Amino acid sequence: MFVGTGSDVGKSIVNTALCRILLQDGYTPAPYKAQNMSLNSFATPDGFEIGRAQAVQAEACRVDCHTDMNPILLKPSGEKMSQIVLNGKPIGNRSAVQYFRDGNQQQLVDAAHQAFDRLEQRYNPIVLEGAGSISELNLRHRDVTNMSMAVYSDASTYLVADIDRGGVFGSVYGSIELLTPEERKQIKGIIINKFRGDIALFDEGRKILEDLTGVPVVGVIPAFKDIYIEEEDSVSLGYKSKFAQDGKINIAVILFEKMANFTDFAVLERDPRVHLYYTNNVLEIDKADIVLLPGSKNTLADLQELQHNGVAKAIIKAHRNGKTVIGICGGYQIMGQRILDPEGIEGSIKELPGLGLLDIQTTMTKEKVTEQTTFKYKQYDTPCQGYEIHMGRSTFGTQCEALNIKEDGKEGVMQSERCWGSYIHGILDNPVVIEDILAPYIEEKNNIEEDYATFKDRQYDLLADHFRAHLDMDTIYQSLID
Repeated sequence: MFVGTGSDVGKSIVNTALCRILLQDGYTPAPYKAQNMSLNSFATPDGFEIGRAQAVQAEACRVDCHTDMNPILLKPSGEKMSQIVLNGKPIGNRSAVQYFRDGNQQQLVDAAHQAFDRLEQRYNPIVLEGAGSISELNLRHRDVTNMSMAVYSDASTYLVADIDRGGVFGSVYGSIELLTPEERKQIKGIIINKFRGDIALFDEGRKILEDLTGVPVVGVIPAFKDIYIEEEDSVSLGYKSKFAQDGKINIAVILFEKMANFTDFAVLERDPRVHLYYTNNVLEIDKADIVLLPGSKNTLADLQELQHNGVAKAIIKAHRNGKTVIGICGGYQIMGQRILDPEGIEGSIKELPGLGLLDIQTTMTKEKVTEQTTFKYKQYDTPCQGYEIHMGRSTFGTQCEALNIKEDGKEGVMQSERCWGSYIHGILDNPVVIEDILAPYIEEKNNIEEDYATFKDRQYDLLADHFRAHLDMDTIYQSLID
C-alpha cells in the first residue's frame, strides 16, 4: 500500500508504477482505493463508475477495471456538496457534515472491506492507495481509506513524500510519529518522490530520516517529464499553458470551474501539430482555431458562469467566425438551446438558456448513464471506442443530424462539420475523429505514429523502468513475504 504525507505527493503514480512492475515480474496485480474524491471518473466494462486513477492503474495491470477497485467515489457537485457513488452507482448528494455524521460510515467501511475481499480472491497482489495525508487526526475515527485500510488488509505500507514542495523531514517524521502503534507496524518503508538534482546529495538526508523514524528509505525517485501518464486531478491544469501559440493549430479548452474528465484531451495534447491550452480568457478564445467545451459536474452552474464572465459570447463569436466548436458531455448540453433541472438535481438553478449552437434541449434526471460504447463517427466506417458518464437526457430538434451511430441507435448532434456535440468521453482518443477535426487546418494529414492504446501501454513500461531503477525492489518484495 502507498500512503502519503499529503495530497498530490505522487501516490497514484507510485501505485501505477508498481502495478506494471509486478505485472512484468509475473504476478497478477490489481489496484485498489477504498475511497476516492475526483471529478475525473471512468466507466467500467459492465457500465459502472470508478475514479480515473484506478482505471489507469488497471490498464497498467492489463486487466479490466471494476468497481471493486474503487468502491466509494465522491464527486464534488457544488459548494460543500458531493455526489456519493457507491459500488459504481450514485446514491445521492451529501455535504461533508452529512457524509461524516449521518450514521452511514459503517456502511461505507463494510462496502470498502467487502470490495477488497472480493478483489483479493481474484488477484495477487493487491496494490492499495491511500488518500491525502495519513496524519489528519480529526478524521482518524472516520478513516475509510488510509491506515484503517492498511491495518484491515495487513498491507506492507510505504509512505510517499514529495521533496519538491519542501519540508520533507518534518512531513515524514510527523506523519509516522502521529500514527498509533498498530498503524505504525504497517509502515515498511519511505519513498521520497519528485527529487531534482543529484540523488547522491540526499545520501545524508536518507540516513537522517532512517535514524529519526527507524524506517528504511526504499527509494528516492527523480522527477520526470518525458513519461506520459494520464492524471486524475485537475490541479495540474493550473500549470499548463493558457495562451495561443504561433505556428500550431490552436485549440482552446474552456476552463470550467467544475470541469470533469479533462483526460478527454490527452491525445490532442501530445499531437505535434497542435497547441492545446486551457482558458476562460475571451482574448485567448478568440485566437483559437478550435474551441472545446469539456464535461462538467455541475453543468448549470458552469453555464451560468460562462454567461456572466463573457466566455459564452466569445464561444458564439468563434462559431460565427467559422471556428470549430465542439462540446463533450456537459459541454454538449451547454451548446444546446436550453437546460432544465425541474427536480433540482444539480442545485437551485431550475432552467437556463444554452449557447444556442446545437438544436437540442436537455432535462436533468436522477438516472445516471455509465457505459462503455462502440460507435461509428460521422460517415466513417472505422469502429471507435469511448464511454459515457452523464446525468440528463437531450432531445433533438429538426435542424441537426446525428453525429455517431451506435449499435442501439444514434448519438450526439452535428449542426455542421465544424459544430457538433457528443456525450461520449474518449471520442477524441480515436484517430479518425482527430484527423477529421484537424483536417481543415492542415495542408496534409499526418497520421499519429501509433494508436493511443499502444502509446499508453509503452508509457507504463517506461514508468516501471524509471521506478525500478530507483527503488529497492528486493526490500519491497521481502516485505510482502514477511
